[in-house]
Amino acid sequence: MSATLLTTRAVVRLAPRPGTDEDVRGFLQGLVTNDVSGDLPVYAALLSAQGKAMFDFLVWADGDALLLDCEAAIAPDLVKRLSLYRLRRQIDIGVAEGLGVHWSPESVEGAALDPRLGALGYRWLATSDGDAADAAWTAHRLALGVPEGAAELGDILWLETNAVELNGVSFEKGCYVGQENTARMNWRQKVNRRLVVVPLEKSDEKRQKVAHPEMGLAVDHLKVAAIDADALPDWQRAGLSE
Repeated sequence: MSATLLTTRAVVRLAPRPGTDEDVRGFLQGLVTNDVSGDLPVYAALLSAQGKAMFDFLVWADGDALLLDCEAAIAPDLVKRLSLYRLRRQIDIGVAEGLGVHWSPESVEGAALDPRLGALGYRWLATSDGDAADAAWTAHRLALGVPEGAAELGDILWLETNAVELNGVSFEKGCYVGQENTARMNWRQKVNRRLVVVPLEKSDEKRQKVAHPEMGLAVDHLKVAAIDADALPDWQRAGLSE
């Protein structure tokens, strides 16, 4: 098999402590933007109280435990943040050493389609060895117009990151951190800005989140009125036209 390991990703494990019957899914359900009580994986985020993105990740099932496929650079911070909410819950939270995230644009036995967008390809969790596929993954992701990670999403209102179109939020699941502002924006249909991937030469430096000069692309946070809908990928154009 060709290179599949995403070295810029890590896995955070939430598990009931031995001898306890702690409900890990119930714990996370009250914190994150998506419904983790059903089939997994799903895409979700942990927001600030104001509804801004702090951490985004994919949630996987592992028996009574849950595994969060997240950005490696922020994994320790995610552990600390989740631990603040744990209080007296008998749940162990930590980086799963030796476990890695793998990706392929083609179907792989035992892998799951990326819940954000099928065209992103297939992901699975396995031992953290093998050749790195980070450059291929980033190019594939940006070609499809999908932002991720703290640099591209951080401190932006969750619905402005295209969370609805990328299946990263449930409006039926009940309360979570940042839910009030997120639900209000959806109800009022007031998503005034969006993250978009644009050619670097057309990027607005004042609205630019991240530049990827090696790919000739940038991620901008633009007012909806300033976005060229014809230049958007189909999934994003459909969301803006609703």
